[in-house]
Amino acid sequence: MHKILIKFTLTLLLLTLVACSYKPIHSNKKISFEINDIIFKGEKDINKVIERKLSQGRQNSKKNKKVYSLEIDTDKKREIVSKDSKGDPIKFELIITANYKVFDEGNLLLSNEIEKNNIYNNESDKFKLGQNEKIIIENISEIISDNIISSIINLNDN
Repeated sequence: MHKILIKFTLTLLLLTLVACSYKPIHSNKKISFEINDIIFKGEKDINKVIERKLSQGRQNSKKNKKVYSLEIDTDKKREIVSKDSKGDPIKFELIITANYKVFDEGNLLLSNEIEKNNIYNNESDKFKLGQNEKIIIENISEIISDNIISSIINLNDN
């Protein structure tokens, strides 16, 4: 009886794992817009990630699509969240803000602000701390660009 229960559980687990499938959010959506021009202001590292992510949407070859222009202004702040008894920082918070505007033939269609943050531990090795911050900036910037794409898709659906 115990072996049958184990076989049943393993079979059920296997079927559950096989039935679940990962699909990227925007991969199967028909993106019916094109980003023609992007003007960046602010943090260069953040802007590079956002530009790379948004340029993936430029390679769509569908005709009769809307053409938008974007203005994106980014800002980054690092704040100390907590300190130890000596006054040395223990935790930092990285806050990235992106103000963006979407234009269609010079007309302002959407103006929005996205603010994302991440709290992380301080490192005694400053090189490792810098590498961790770069990874956090990359991840938050990708989330921001996904939000920008989603807002344009929603704008385009209306």
